Amino acid sequence: MKLLAICAVLAVAAVFEVAAYVAKQHTVSPWRDDPYDVVVSFALLAVPMLALALALRMPAWRAPGGPDRARQTARAAGALLAVVWLTVGTAWSAVVARAPVPAPFVAGLAGMSLLSLGGTVAWFVHRPPRGEGRGWRHDWLGDLPLVNRWFPGLAEPTRAHATGVFAALSLLAAAGIVGAQAVGERWSDPLLIGWAFLVEAASLFAFCVVTNAVAGFIARPERSRTARVTEGAVLAGTAGLVLMTAFRDPLWTAVTGAPVVAVPTLVALTVGAGLAAAAIAIAVLLGRAAA
Repeated sequence: MKLLAICAVLAVAAVFEVAAYVAKQHTVSPWRDDPYDVVVSFALLAVPMLALALALRMPAWRAPGGPDRARQTARAAGALLAVVWLTVGTAWSAVVARAPVPAPFVAGLAGMSLLSLGGTVAWFVHRPPRGEGRGWRHDWLGDLPLVNRWFPGLAEPTRAHATGVFAALSLLAAAGIVGAQAVGERWSDPLLIGWAFLVEAASLFAFCVVTNAVAGFIARPERSRTARVTEGAVLAGTAGLVLMTAFRDPLWTAVTGAPVVAVPTLVALTVGAGLAAAAIAIAVLLGRAAA
């Protein structure tokens, strides 16, 4: 994949991040409410993380492992563009569902759509041929010069305990994000803070696992069936948790005639959906393994 295409994707990411932040902070933004806010909030974290990964790998562009690096980088860039398009599509749905929307918002969204289209075309034209996504000989961790120079023995333990690394990073990031949000919005309910921490940590962990599977940031060793089933259950549970968080009000209103207002109801509804999704995933995965 050519550097020009990577630069185009990074340009899309930079403009998107500024536009999404401004739109989210504006008092008349149609994207401040769920389910749109869930997507925008996720994208505000996911896009810069993927963009940073792309930028950090560019100095090692001509190092050994060119075919692996080209495919992995293209996959990461594609994942970034997918998040951008998911958010842009969600934003357009909000415009349609919540018209009228201030004209500057519509104009900005149209401009972001065109820029995203240009970045996507550049990515599509210069992407490398499709290759096998498993059995890569190189990963992104091996391309980080500071890791290999200052901590020469860190790479292999990190690969061996990738799941623990993803979990630790997700917990630390969630603690910082939710802590700042709790202070900024003056939350005082421990149950609400704990619920927000759970949602944030689970979402970040799922993001790490899925994007790593797509782009090969850290080469993971072969895992046992129990580990695979557990991870699949966590991912499915996170999907159920996040989806119910996004659509809790319309669903609860359809059943009771009023939106969710009590924190215990919020927790029971969303966490219950996550647990149900996890249970279904365990049953399906174990059934496949037994077949």
